[in-house]
Amino acid sequence: MTLPGTGTLAGRAIAALGRCGATLPTIAGDAGPAPLTARTPIDGSVLAFLHPSTSADVEAAVTGAHDAFLAWRTVPAPKRGSVVRRLGELLCEHKSDLADLVTLEAGKIRSEALGEVQEMIDICEFATGLSRQLYGRTMGSERPGHRLSETWHPLGVVAVITAFNFPVAVWSWNTALALVCGDPVVWKPSETTPLTAMACDTLLRRATTETAAPDGLHHVLLGTAVIGEQLVDDPRVALVSATGSVRMGRAVAPRVAARFGRCLLELGGNNAAVVTASADLDLAVRGIVFAAAGTAGQRCTTLRRLIVHRSIVDDVTDRIAGAYRQLTVGNPFDDGVLVGPLISGAAYHAMHAALDTARADGGVVVTGGERVGSGESFYVTPAVVRMPEQTAIVRAETFAPILYVLAYDTFDEAIALHNGVPQGLSSAIFTTDHREAEGFLAADGSDCGIANVNIGTSGAEIGGAFGGEKETGGGRESGSDAWKSYMRRATNTVNYSGELPLAQGVEFGPRSPDDFA
Repeated sequence: MTLPGTGTLAGRAIAALGRCGATLPTIAGDAGPAPLTARTPIDGSVLAFLHPSTSADVEAAVTGAHDAFLAWRTVPAPKRGSVVRRLGELLCEHKSDLADLVTLEAGKIRSEALGEVQEMIDICEFATGLSRQLYGRTMGSERPGHRLSETWHPLGVVAVITAFNFPVAVWSWNTALALVCGDPVVWKPSETTPLTAMACDTLLRRATTETAAPDGLHHVLLGTAVIGEQLVDDPRVALVSATGSVRMGRAVAPRVAARFGRCLLELGGNNAAVVTASADLDLAVRGIVFAAAGTAGQRCTTLRRLIVHRSIVDDVTDRIAGAYRQLTVGNPFDDGVLVGPLISGAAYHAMHAALDTARADGGVVVTGGERVGSGESFYVTPAVVRMPEQTAIVRAETFAPILYVLAYDTFDEAIALHNGVPQGLSSAIFTTDHREAEGFLAADGSDCGIANVNIGTSGAEIGGAFGGEKETGGGRESGSDAWKSYMRRATNTVNYSGELPLAQGVEFGPRSPDDFA
């Protein structure tokens, strides 16, 4: 018999999972496929062994979700919103438990883990209100006695594929909106964060039961990329919302397009902040440090490039390096720790290789980049690197806490450096000059989906649409009108005139019933 992990962290995970109402299955060592192993990046230990989903499980999940859709699409949207409202209440009740699981599986410090769960609660509140605001519109018709309008209808089954770094927030962005829009969800979480997925699924199933919603509105599939590939290719999946690498997006998008499905992609980010000569440096440094070092540099919105006016670049670099040296790296459950572990050894080796390349390109590591401790976990000190120019390694996204510092002389040069990467997710400028701020937000300024003034690149609120351009994929999730991705639009014309005029003044055949006699 293969048992769950027996260490202290494993016990904490099983306890949190149990309080959410989920239980771990017993797995026979010699039967079926190899178990999925859930580990914690805190010390590399095993948290649990889980059943991986099979191809038959994927088929059953999509079939169940599609069957549920046929009923769910006819339920009034405010009634659909009651499920999401109840989910939000349950998330409030289990906020601490879910935060424990986020820390255990993703390595986030306690404050960030609690913040991620709060983001789930916030989007449930947003989506509940949205369930009464799925507005269409009425347009003026050119034909007398006609009404022209648009309506929005449920789309179909939504597949949600999420990454490890936001194991629950991104799922909730998609799921809360999908459910109020009338769409069931099939979720394929990162194989490194299965326990958080199990807990969320249990709470949502409880919410659907308590609100008398149809069975089959939500399914979780655990396993490797093979599971995601089957979802991508299934014609019953109307929308694939996938968060991950650019490489993953390049594989997903053409396969979904080949069957004329929809994609919502949230891919790579190589985010920059411009610091102008007029910037409030005390404010800027605080914003930069969190954006660059938070979550150990493992956010898609992490600040990776700092573009600083040459007159202040030495001062800004020194200030940031000094702040970095005060950051406490360690167990994310410990008080005072600000930087937890990297997710894996592969992430550490990628960071190490990037720093070696940066040095070879003439860069100078001002501080950081050292491994802290040893064993099966990978903790590093966040690195600040002065670069003479924007080389290939700077233009690439390394999912680790490396901040490259570049100098500029003119504002146009700063914008060119900022936009001179293939990714286009989040961006920021620190300035007290109104013209610089507005120029950064203008059409010829930042080319990213998110552009901020005097705040960092990370920490987006759910009220705004989240997403980016270029290799970031072009998708939008969360607030604003992102809900439209989960619905289909119908243009309606109603003739109440008793006549039958054609649009654009077209004349075609008989004009009245008498002409047919």
